[in-house]
This record gives sequence, structure tokens and C-alpha cells, in this order.
Amino acid sequence: MALPRFHCPDPEGRLVAGATFDLPAEAAHHAVRVLRLAVGDGLLLFDGAGREFAAVLSEIGKRDARVAVGEATGADRESRLDVTLYQALQSGDKMDYTVQKAVELGVGCIVPVDSRRSVLRLSGERAAKRVAHWQGVAVSACEQCGRTRVPEVAPIVPLAQALGGEESGGRLRLLLDPEGGVTLNQLPPGSRIDLLVGAEGGLDPEEEAAARAAGFIGLRLGPRVLRTETAALTALAALHAVRGDFC
Repeated sequence: MALPRFHCPDPEGRLVAGATFDLPAEAAHHAVRVLRLAVGDGLLLFDGAGREFAAVLSEIGKRDARVAVGEATGADRESRLDVTLYQALQSGDKMDYTVQKAVELGVGCIVPVDSRRSVLRLSGERAAKRVAHWQGVAVSACEQCGRTRVPEVAPIVPLAQALGGEESGGRLRLLLDPEGGVTLNQLPPGSRIDLLVGAEGGLDPEEEAAARAAGFIGLRLGPRVLRTETAALTALAALHAVRGDFC
């Protein structure tokens, strides 16, 4: 059975072989109260920046848990593709689902975008809290899927700001377009990719035109129109099938 994994941010440099320290409060609660781990049980700790270590639960207190850190595992489960997902805000729990599954599929960064057809509207403190929540979803997805690097969920930005009007920096920029565009086997080469996906109802014509002016190429994923919560994940999986992890 796979060892349980816990995100353990390490700004103080404690996560090294031979060290002992208290788990972060949330990780300790999950390990002891939810998973019912006992002293001597093994686990994995990762710092979110690429390092992962074996560890053993060495002490359990009323509200804390201490671990003894073993050797680095050397695990590298990051995607061969460097994908930034520009996802227009989705309603309900669709955004949670998209963030979770995109992380499992190896996305490098997620930028929530406020577009004209976005049903969800967020600003100020509510926006900051929701982004923090999505970042937590990304952490949990990494714990589950084995990634050692936690993708950033960036602050919400208007679509015009996301497009930026700047040079793409050599990145392949893709806009999902069920009514035209090129197919996967017609795409130019490249592993550094920006993927733009609309909300319910897609992007409006002016937004789509602005995206194309910013260098985004229309990508067609078959004849059917995909829902917003399906589109990005289908595109990520398809890209992995032709030039990424699934090859």
C-alpha cells in the first residue's frame, strides 16, 4: 500500500535527512485523527518545491505529531510539458474540480481569469479567500497524485490583463475552438504551452479576437462542444497523449 504523503513547506530548511520536527498542524491532524497513523508508521513529506523524503512518525501528542526524517526519495513526477492554464472563472464547485484534475494532469500554473461570460464574480477579500482555497485544492491534489512541486494558483485577473498584449516568450498559445482551428497533429512544436479556456458559454467574440491577436491559436478537439469543466482536462490529456507523459 502506498505511503501517505503530506505537504510540508520548508522555509527554515528543516526537511533534511536525520532531522526531527513537528508536522504542520493540519498535516498532524490528518495523519493522527483522520488516517489513524501510529508511532512507527511510515509516511512521505514533500516541500512543494521538488523535494520528497521518507519519514517515520516518532511521537504523538494531544494536538501535535513529530516525525523523524529519512533519506530523500529522488522522486520526479513532474510533467514533460510546461503548461499554464488560463481558466475563466466557473460557477459552483466546477473550479475546484478543474484545479484538482489539472494538477493531477501535471499543469504548471493556473491563472483564474475574469471573463465577460463568467457567472462567478469575485473581488477583494472574497477573491483572495477563494484563491487561497484553490491553492489548498492544488496542495491536496499533489499529496494524492505524487507530485513534489505544488503549482501556483495565481490571483484572479481580467482576461485583458491575462492576455497582456506582450510577446509570448516562445510559448505555444492555445485557445480551444470547437468550430475551427487546427487539430493536435497540426500544432507547431513546443512543450511550453499557454492554454486558454472559457467559462460557461465560452469567450465572447471580442475576447476571442483579442486572444488571437495576442498569439493564441485555435485548437479543435473533435466535433463536439465540451463543457467548461471538461474542456481544459480533455486538452491537457490530449496534449500528453501526443507530446507529453502519455507518449
